[in-house]
Order: sequence, then structure tokens, then C-alpha cells
Amino acid sequence: MAEHEHVRVAVIGSGFGGLGAAVRLRREGITDFVVLERAGSVGGTWRDNSYPGCACDVPSHLYSFSFAPNPDWPRTFSGQRHIRAYLEHVTDLFGLRPHIRFDSEVKLMTWDEDNLWWTIETTRGTLRADVVVSATGPLSDPKVPEIPGLDSFPGKVFHSARWDHDYDLRGKRVAMVGTGASAIQIVPAIQPQAGRLTLFQRTPPWVMPRMDRAISGAERWLHRRLPVTAQARRGLLWGIRELQVQAFTKRPDELGLVEQLAKRNMARAIKDPALRAKLTPDYRIGCKRILLSSEYYPALARPNVDVVASGLAEIRGSTLVAADGTEAEVDAIIFGTGFHVTDMPIAERVARADGTTLAETWKNGMRALRGASAAGFPNFMTVIGPNTGLGNSSMILMIESQLNYLADYLRQLDVLGGRTALDARPAAVDAWNERVQERMKRTVWNTGGCTSWYLDPSGRNTTIWPGTTTEFRRATRRVDLAEYEVIRKPAPVASRKSEALA
Repeated sequence: MAEHEHVRVAVIGSGFGGLGAAVRLRREGITDFVVLERAGSVGGTWRDNSYPGCACDVPSHLYSFSFAPNPDWPRTFSGQRHIRAYLEHVTDLFGLRPHIRFDSEVKLMTWDEDNLWWTIETTRGTLRADVVVSATGPLSDPKVPEIPGLDSFPGKVFHSARWDHDYDLRGKRVAMVGTGASAIQIVPAIQPQAGRLTLFQRTPPWVMPRMDRAISGAERWLHRRLPVTAQARRGLLWGIRELQVQAFTKRPDELGLVEQLAKRNMARAIKDPALRAKLTPDYRIGCKRILLSSEYYPALARPNVDVVASGLAEIRGSTLVAADGTEAEVDAIIFGTGFHVTDMPIAERVARADGTTLAETWKNGMRALRGASAAGFPNFMTVIGPNTGLGNSSMILMIESQLNYLADYLRQLDVLGGRTALDARPAAVDAWNERVQERMKRTVWNTGGCTSWYLDPSGRNTTIWPGTTTEFRRATRRVDLAEYEVIRKPAPVASRKSEALA
């Protein structure tokens, strides 16, 4: 990377959000951009999470770009390997590789208020950009809890998103810490290998069957020959999930029937009443993410698996001690404890001209206009920003809506002309977030009686969008300039004098 290279747009990250932004820029006729990727390949979350059993819990035909349909998905719910291959295909299909700067981790971005550009320091040099699009995603930086004694544990330790494929689990005593989406996929995958598998469960999840199957050759042939059939399939999957939103956002009591189905799913595999009691949640289904697996409960019923219904509290040598005093001797610890979602690390690396970081601005909770623009940070946009997450559908739908907003944002800058920046007005950000939080009060995520990673330390839901994807698409179709302060770089004194004389 050349020193002080200047581009119109810098995109951070090459997962779905970053690649989607790059494709949209190309389609808008913008080629003066770079994609800054800290790793050596594209894929984001689907590159980093390569643990055994890793797969998506959104149907394949919905978990893909509308502008890059894939008629050859091998399964209704695709695995990590196929999703990563799809992202590599998108990169090549749209000619994105010349724009990508691999091994270029962003260390600091500072707004230059005199020149109206961002100065971006990376591990491969410094560049400048008129506009920055942060697409680092909420599931990019693993979170490992601070457990007393962890530093002195003599065995192997790693997070699910940093899987050590060189470590052989066969015959080992393994501790799985956490019961989130990753853990319920890992447990069935490693249970046959482990000598003993101990699951440390702080809160049991609601688990529904995963209706996965191979997509037949005839179906794939049909989707290739008649693309409208794949579009119809995607539309049906989308429509069903749009209809489900009301139960999550306005009528959580209607989810009681879904709870009964989840309990039956558990009862089919878990015959031991004591174990079933450990695995039964005490909160409304949907409050935490509903997980999909047809193998999780059968794996927990195997004789070499122990479920500790208490969080890991302390480590004494090779002995793991739960909060209820239960002890387990293990050779390896796998943390499936999630990510930095409500405290995104990239926010610590984005600074205003006075040095104030986005993380400091968000110390009382993340907030951004339409999930994209934070007040005080001109020409900086987030993809999958605050309150853009979903509890029941595909994030690709939300990403594409935010890309519409990005495209119009850049068009508005063109129309305004000259060296110009847009800064979200604090009043507009506040008004947007007040509407979002008011709608959030009725949702299952706020009323369901659980503590989830959707909530920040103050208990505010800064993660989920409390509506349909259709509503969000309408809200992000156009940039309303009334919600922004227009900042212009003053013309040089000599130029102003010349204009006056003319």
C-alpha cells in the first residue's frame, strides 16, 4: 500500500457486509475504493469460524445476496465451507480482488476537519479516504470471560472462532463453556471423539429441530435453468419470516405454542427427568436467540457427556469449578462465549479530530441514525450497525438495505459537490433511537425474562431491529438531508477574492 494513498471510499472488512459494499460501489460506477481486510483472505465470520459442525441457521437461498443468487447450494442450511466458497465466488464474479488490501488491519482512523477526510493508519501503511464504511460486523471479535485461574490452566484453551485444528480431541477430557449457537453445533460434532465432554451451561437455550436436507440435483438443475424458481423459493422463505415478526415484536404471548414444540423436541431425546430439568429454560422462547439443531439433545444424552447447569467460576490447575461447586478435570477448554457485540472493538479505533473515540461517544450505549451514522463522525457509516440485527431472518436483507442507504449517501455528496461531508445531527440520532427503543419495549427480547447478548451492560437493547425487514428497507431507501449537517471545506482566500472581483 502506497504511503498516503487517497481514495474516495475505504471499506473495512471483507465479510458479507464489506463485499456487499464493494459490489454496490462498483454497480454505482465508483471504482476509487479499497477494502481493508486484516486477514489474508475474504470471508469475515465465515472465514474465522471453522469449528466442527459450523453451519448457518438461516436457509441457504435466503442467506445470500439477491444480486448474486446461487442455484447450486448443496443443502437447505449450508455449512461454513460452502458459505465461504460462495463469498470467494462473489469476490471473483464482481472483480473485487484488485480493490482488497489483505493483511491490512486498521489501527486508528482520525477525522481531519480541515480537509474533510479520514486518515487511516493500518498495519501496512497510511491512507486517506473521503468516506469510510465500517463493515467489521458484530461477530468478529471473540469474547473470553475473565475466569480466575485461567492463565495457569496447563491444558489447551481456545475460542470457537479461533479453532485449533492441530489439537487432537480424541480421548481427551474436554470442557465446552457456553450454550450459544456455536456450542450447540460443536457439541454433537466432537462428542464422539472426546473421552469425556463436560458442558458448562450458564443458561439453557431453546432449541428447535433443524429441518436440514440435501438439495437434490433436480432442484439445482431447475434453479439453474429457470432462475425465477430460485427467486420464488427465496421469496417464500422471506415471506414466512416476515409474518413471524409480529409474535416477536408485538405479541410475545403467541410464542407459547412454539415453546411446546421445543419442549417436545427435547423430550424425544432426553429421557432423564433430571437432565431435562437442567435443559429447560425459564424464560420466554425468542428472548434469547432460538437455536436450531437435531443433534444437540441426542449428544447430551450420551454416556460420555456431563451437563453442569452452572457457569464456570474458577480454574484450579486442571480442575474447573462451577458456580455451584461442581468440579471437572479436563485436558482442554473450548469457549463458545460469543463476541464483542455491544462494545464493538472497531469503535475504539475511530476518532474525531479532537481525539474522542466512537467507543467513548458510545460509552452509554451504541446509537446511530438508521443504524448507519453516528453523530460527530462525518462521512463514517456502519454496515450492521446499532439496532440492525435480526432475531428470526437473514442479515443479508438488512445489509442490502444499508447498502441502498450508502449508495444514496454518496449520491447526495455528489449533488452537493466540492469537498463536502455529512454529519448526523444529534437530534436526528436521538429521535431515531427513541422511536426504536419505544418499539423495543413490547418485544420478546425486552419482556421475555432473560439476559442476552442483545443487551448492553445497562440493559438497553442496542442490537436488534424491532420490526420487519420491509420496514427497515423503507427507512433506509433514501438519505434525508434534514437529518444531517452539511459541512463544506471553505474555498481558499485567493479563490474567494477572485470570485468577488469577477
